Amino acid sequence: MRILAWIGVFGVVAVLGAAVVPYTLRPASNVQLQATPVGIGLAVPQGLLPSPAASVPGVAKPAPAPSKSSAPPASKKSAPAPSRPSILVRSTQQALINQDRARYHLAPLTWSTCLYNVARYEAGHLATPGVAFKHYDGVSRDLACHLGHQVGENIGWYSGGINDTKLNSMFMASPGHKENILGPYHYVATAWVVRSDGAAFIAVEFG
Repeated sequence: MRILAWIGVFGVVAVLGAAVVPYTLRPASNVQLQATPVGIGLAVPQGLLPSPAASVPGVAKPAPAPSKSSAPPASKKSAPAPSRPSILVRSTQQALINQDRARYHLAPLTWSTCLYNVARYEAGHLATPGVAFKHYDGVSRDLACHLGHQVGENIGWYSGGINDTKLNSMFMASPGHKENILGPYHYVATAWVVRSDGAAFIAVEFG
């Protein structure tokens, strides 16, 4: 689903599905909203996230027969709980996204260097004078990171320069962008690029 809207002096766009159905939100003056999740059916590569059973190797053995000595048996320590991957936060927009997810009791997203390279490229392309503000091949590049079978992209711009709070608020006010922020992802990366006229463009890549 692709969403297009104009509100104030900034724009956001999010790609929301393999089938892209355009529709327009209520127009205002200077905003675009687009969001995109795309699923291609790729398997999640092994070894990216620890298996819940990885920290308890082998098969449980039966308890030994009680000893005939009068000493009480030594207490056994329980196996440690599987650890979650540590969350690496590298941008303000990512921190805001994780706050949004926490409000909905969703796990935070950790930083991906591969997705960051995609975000940096997409934001830089959008900030090029004369380039139309729309999705290009960001989601295809996201899939090439091999982080899962579903990826997504939110893009936006603001005429007053970098403003993470405003763009995050706009993303969360748009159903398509919000769907990406609260989507079934594990990784995220964001990048801003400021054009020579002071307008700032952001790309948010999910995987």
